[in-house]
Amino acid sequence: MFIAPRVADKKDWLSGETGDWELIIGLEVHAQIASKSKLFSGASTEFGAAPNTQVALVDAGLPGMLPVVNEFCVEQAVRTGLGLNAQINKFSRFDRKNYFYVDLPQGYQISQFEFPVVGEGEIEITPEDGEPVIVGIERLHLEQDAGKSVHDLSPDETYVDLNRSGVALMEIVSKPDMRSAAEASAYVDALRQIVRALGTCDGDMEKGNLRADVNVSVRRPGGELGTRCEIKNVNSLRFIRQAIHYEARRHIEILEAGGEIDQETRLFDNVKGETRTMRSKEDAHDYRYFPDPDLLPLELTDEFIAKIKADLPELPEARKARFVEQYGVPAYDAGVLTADKATGDYFEALAAGRDAKIASNWMMGELFGALNNAELGLADSPISAEALGGLIDRISDKTISGKIAKDVFGKMLAGEGTADTIIERDGLKQVTDMGAIEGFVDEVIAANPDQVEKAKQNPKLLGFFVGQVMKKSQGKANPKAVNDLLRSKLGL
Repeated sequence: MFIAPRVADKKDWLSGETGDWELIIGLEVHAQIASKSKLFSGASTEFGAAPNTQVALVDAGLPGMLPVVNEFCVEQAVRTGLGLNAQINKFSRFDRKNYFYVDLPQGYQISQFEFPVVGEGEIEITPEDGEPVIVGIERLHLEQDAGKSVHDLSPDETYVDLNRSGVALMEIVSKPDMRSAAEASAYVDALRQIVRALGTCDGDMEKGNLRADVNVSVRRPGGELGTRCEIKNVNSLRFIRQAIHYEARRHIEILEAGGEIDQETRLFDNVKGETRTMRSKEDAHDYRYFPDPDLLPLELTDEFIAKIKADLPELPEARKARFVEQYGVPAYDAGVLTADKATGDYFEALAAGRDAKIASNWMMGELFGALNNAELGLADSPISAEALGGLIDRISDKTISGKIAKDVFGKMLAGEGTADTIIERDGLKQVTDMGAIEGFVDEVIAANPDQVEKAKQNPKLLGFFVGQVMKKSQGKANPKAVNDLLRSKLGL
């Protein structure tokens, strides 16, 4: 039996009553291709349409209907394969995967089995509070999605919606290289970032456009692989972690009680936080694969692959490394700022010609905080990168203080105009006239003789005087000038 080469760090071992166990995880991620039409028909793929309104005759499996390959979907699969540092197979073939579901009109799924369009590759992941790990990619193949069975409209009947039938999917199969729920979550997150950067999938897990089948088994550290169970269609990073934790513990309890693991397909109940049996797990021979007689093999040319490769964008890991080097931001900040292409583009526009760390702080602090409170995404931000940059410029040239800038930001968020408009309208320009600031300082010192004596004994009381001066100047006095004058006059 094959023994996986990588043994988990001891910190990731799971403790049972009879000793330690090692968790083995492999993932099959289904990513819906960002195509306006389906894999073998011209029917729309738009999300949220009324049931059965986006179904071509071939999607419905009507007799005599012949599938035609969507070339754009093939391009997107190759593009994704290149982003995964994977082998692109010039020859690939579609096969029929035979099984019966009421929402699978043909009685089979058109997929790829022996000859996928993309072969082996790898990506590097970094789990939270962990070290980088290389996860191998076994393959990426194209296949059509099934329809959807709807069980909650009637207690006695099942309804079928075929809008998803025939939608193009990329199934990305990892090697069993992950050893913790944190690694599995980081892998899916990294994969999602890659396909979003490539533009091949929108990665929206809530809509089911990216979902994972999670394969879990346990073994004694470094031993032979155990029997795995597959948890189907998990559609959030949090649920992936929860499902893995539950399933691993279930396996350990059974094995330590002297039982055996049945190879099966399971579902995750995110309300109860547990998995349950769906069906016994099929092997490849159970599906009776054979070449699809209606579709010719795909034969890709070097020119076709080279053209796609030449158009690849900068991928998240490369962009993250560049942000650290070019802008001098910490690795954590760079990771947040490159989480998706739109966020990275916003930051680059904001940081252009400015202090990148200040730009990063304002974007990750004030902007992200405000958007989160308003339940808005960056795409819906009422403040553009140019507008936020204008506010940062006014801080840098000392037109306003950082404290006043936060007030201006709030007004910008409310749609009251640009930073310059608000500053001018509300008379918020910082007082830099040393004569005026000295007048404020003298007034405060004269009004607090007892505090003056105490401050000379305890310099920490300087903050009291700074606060009083800022209050008297309505927050407009230059803070550094205030501090310098107070230290001089108080002899600190």
